[in-house]
Amino acid sequence: MLFKKNQNKEQQAFSVWKSLKSGLNKTRDILLSDIGDLLSLNNLGTDELLEELETRLLLADVGIDATEKIINGLKTDIKKQRPDSAEEALILLKQQMINVLKAIESPINLSVSAHKPLTILVIGVNGAGKTTTIGKLTNLYKNSFKTMIAAGDTFRAAAIEQLIAWGDRNSVPVVSRAQGADSAAVIYDALQTARQQNIDLLIADTAGRLQNKNNLIDELKKIRRTITKFDPELNVITLLIIDAATGQNALNQAVQFNSDIGIDGLVLTKLDGTAKGGIIFAIAESLGIPLHYIGTGESINDISPFNAQDFVSALLSIKT
Repeated sequence: MLFKKNQNKEQQAFSVWKSLKSGLNKTRDILLSDIGDLLSLNNLGTDELLEELETRLLLADVGIDATEKIINGLKTDIKKQRPDSAEEALILLKQQMINVLKAIESPINLSVSAHKPLTILVIGVNGAGKTTTIGKLTNLYKNSFKTMIAAGDTFRAAAIEQLIAWGDRNSVPVVSRAQGADSAAVIYDALQTARQQNIDLLIADTAGRLQNKNNLIDELKKIRRTITKFDPELNVITLLIIDAATGQNALNQAVQFNSDIGIDGLVLTKLDGTAKGGIIFAIAESLGIPLHYIGTGESINDISPFNAQDFVSALLSIKT
């Protein structure tokens, strides 16, 4: 029985790796096109090699600071270890990339205290994948925690409808009001209902767009005040959903949201079909905010905890 459980875990891990590897195809094409020639023995350690690698990393949205760290580390490793093959040099590159991402590899801490419900406040701009991510997270958590959803994005009618559908699909309750209702009031209702029903975990959606940026930030601040008013001891995790396909804009959003309201963790979505998966390195180097999950598709299971080694292995197509 133990062998079967371990086998299932290995099969699941391999499935995640394959999904991630497939999702990073376009980014990998930028980084590894003609990599064998690039990392030939005649090229190893040369300025030409490092300059070409630097260009490719920048084209994949890895960012200036993260690229500089990776290239400098690789240069040092090549001098010290003197690799005998392109494959060995690729392993050195892989380790430098892992080193950058390790800083943001951190599992989400879902500890339910006496002050229920533990609340995940989901923020992000429209189109980043907030509602889909909420559905996926609900599916992940529902067997471990008594879970409820709050449809707090009342600005967009489709968001309410989608969350109600996700609630039905996951067999968890959804607290909602009509389009245009006060978002903070919806979340307050959900908190009250959750406490009455002894709910462990409340996942609350928020608006992704209002009349302007200041309106949006003010609305999010109001929601935070409302939660504090309900129970100042409540454990709240503010989770920012960002779309990998937007590249540098994803980093800008993370910087802005963190500056305005504070972020506890990130979910990076839509890594499938984008050539901008390298933005994860720029985020790691610039912000250092934990990246809890990555999404690689629309299926309910296309989300996995972020693991730096698995991510880089899939990116470079090295299963080690």
